[in-house]
Amino acid sequence: MKLTYLGHSCILIETSSHKILIDPFITGNPKAPLRPDQIEADFVVVTHAHGDHWGNTLEFVERGATLISSVEIVGYAQQHGADSARGVGFNVGGSFQAPFGKVTLVPAWHTSSFPDGSYGGIAMGVVLEMEGKRLYHAGDTALFSDMSLIGRKGLDLALLPIGDFYTMGPDDALEALDFLKPKAVLPIHHGTFPGIVQDVSGFITKAEAMGIKGYPLEPGQMLEL
Repeated sequence: MKLTYLGHSCILIETSSHKILIDPFITGNPKAPLRPDQIEADFVVVTHAHGDHWGNTLEFVERGATLISSVEIVGYAQQHGADSARGVGFNVGGSFQAPFGKVTLVPAWHTSSFPDGSYGGIAMGVVLEMEGKRLYHAGDTALFSDMSLIGRKGLDLALLPIGDFYTMGPDDALEALDFLKPKAVLPIHHGTFPGIVQDVSGFITKAEAMGIKGYPLEPGQMLEL
């Protein structure tokens, strides 16, 4: 399984048979290493409706990707032209068995509305179980103690925001690691704009002192799990 960081919170996961794109904020992302037309996706997973996560979702669905998200986000996409056959909308606590593996929506502490002001449901994180690995993408969130429940089955990788201001910062993300206890961490949602610039190397050093492997990926870099 290959994972490519596309800047901000956008991740492309390539399994042996599918490509899954999470939070496809590409157009308007100054750190994005590729254009939308240079990225292929079979599935798009969206954690919440803010423009820096919703991003180019409709474009990928129009090109044939299936949208996996909350009922509100999938409903909004369909109201704006998305094919109803290319959307799977469910809710926090629920799971969906996708062709590539299991997708579970989990809580996040954040707000959620579309760029036009429409209601976007609640913000979420997502747990992906595929090819023998379990990944947690936290979306945008504050620190909360129930992260310990998300990590109780074991996590191979946690993707955590560290930017502060809009989400938890590095110190709270380190506390999140104590709750989650993943094997590895990839910091996201940092450095895109001036207000969320952080010391990524310092965060990684502290995470590894906790016995957790750190991946300080730059946009465009890839890791294999």
